[in-house]
Amino acid sequence: MSKKLLVIDDDVDICALLARFFGKKGYEVSTAGRGAIALELLGKEKFDLVLCDHRLPDTDSLQLLDKMKQLDPSLAVIIITGYSDVRIAVELIRRGAFDYVVKPLYPDEILNRVEEALAGKDGKNGTKNTAAAKPGPEQRTYVKGTGPKADLIAEHIALVAPTDMTVLITGETGTGKEYVANEIRKASARADKPFIAVDCGALPKDLAGSELFGHVKGAFTGSVADKKGSFEQAQGGTLFLDEVGNLSYENQVRLLRVLQERKIKRIGGEQDIAVDVRILVATNDDLRKAVADGQFREDLYHRINEFTIELLPLRQRQQDIPLFADHFRMLAETQLGKTVSGFDDGVMERMLRYAWPGNLRELNNVVRRAVLLAKGKVITMDRLPAPIISGLVTTEATDGKESGREGLRYASDQAEKQAILAALEQTRFNKSRAAEVLNIDRKTLYNKLKVLGIEL
Repeated sequence: MSKKLLVIDDDVDICALLARFFGKKGYEVSTAGRGAIALELLGKEKFDLVLCDHRLPDTDSLQLLDKMKQLDPSLAVIIITGYSDVRIAVELIRRGAFDYVVKPLYPDEILNRVEEALAGKDGKNGTKNTAAAKPGPEQRTYVKGTGPKADLIAEHIALVAPTDMTVLITGETGTGKEYVANEIRKASARADKPFIAVDCGALPKDLAGSELFGHVKGAFTGSVADKKGSFEQAQGGTLFLDEVGNLSYENQVRLLRVLQERKIKRIGGEQDIAVDVRILVATNDDLRKAVADGQFREDLYHRINEFTIELLPLRQRQQDIPLFADHFRMLAETQLGKTVSGFDDGVMERMLRYAWPGNLRELNNVVRRAVLLAKGKVITMDRLPAPIISGLVTTEATDGKESGREGLRYASDQAEKQAILAALEQTRFNKSRAAEVLNIDRKTLYNKLKVLGIEL
């Protein structure tokens, strides 16, 4: 049976292009020009994947993603965005989008993302069983790196993997938290058992309990049969809870009970079910602050924090950028069927100076796009996005700024600022044409100039 795709974009030419391209590849494609129309279609029929433009006439992908996930938590969503919206794209992935593609669009690149997303889906629950499925992006596109910090992480993985300790993996979005979880699983006695990955940030709040713990028939409207949750699916194996800080208070209480008693109770059920599951959790939030603010239970925090592995952002691992970039280049060669042997003079110097707000995921996207665009045997400067070419959004520019989310936000704002400046320079400071290059309207450009403090 052919896979069903929904393309959401108010540009009829893009809809027609993608419908034609994926139709020839054997996909069944529907299109929608507005968010409201898309939600109506999603309410009527089942789709395997959605390609959604970030900016729509009646909404944007941030609002639409939440509504789509409420209709179908297992739905794979890929966002189409401009490079100036990397900060938003990172947030979308945190909230449950599979990935993003940056305009201008290249069908082969999008096809590659779609195939990855569909390969990673695991039926109805929106979870991934990586014992049976192809590896997801973070598992496949990460290498150990060099330096004392990388060595320490590898040592900690080797030490904690043979135990059944609950491990808390921290780090910004895109730093490889699921990869580390998988490495722990592969080095444990549960290596040949199920590995279920759940993005708690992508689960609708009213359905999270059912997805994690299951439910019995009649527990709520629409529960027409008993359902096993992620804990039962992972029986004997490993359950990875990503973005655990997004769990509601009620589900935090349920998770605490599982950690204490190793038993679950399905939603609406009375029977205790024993579970033998290794639990790994991850977050890009500061859970200690969340505890202090009363947003996360202190007793649960101590339960999940038996052992902590902290992953550094890429901007603090400059020595590893050439290693990661070359690794991603070789992966892209295989994925895209191209031969690109390396990077031209000056390219790596610019990449080393860039702040990488999207971390390894962004580096992977940039390198893969550059390989796709390469016309010769090496990646040249003109194949890189404007913020990297400009050389102004640097790791030095973020030194001394607040770490974590604030540092990421600062770096992302600077990337957006330099993308706007590059577009203005490209169009000889014609604001109307620059807005077209950035794929935003003129009013939005004026607002951004004011907010970002760009004076012309």
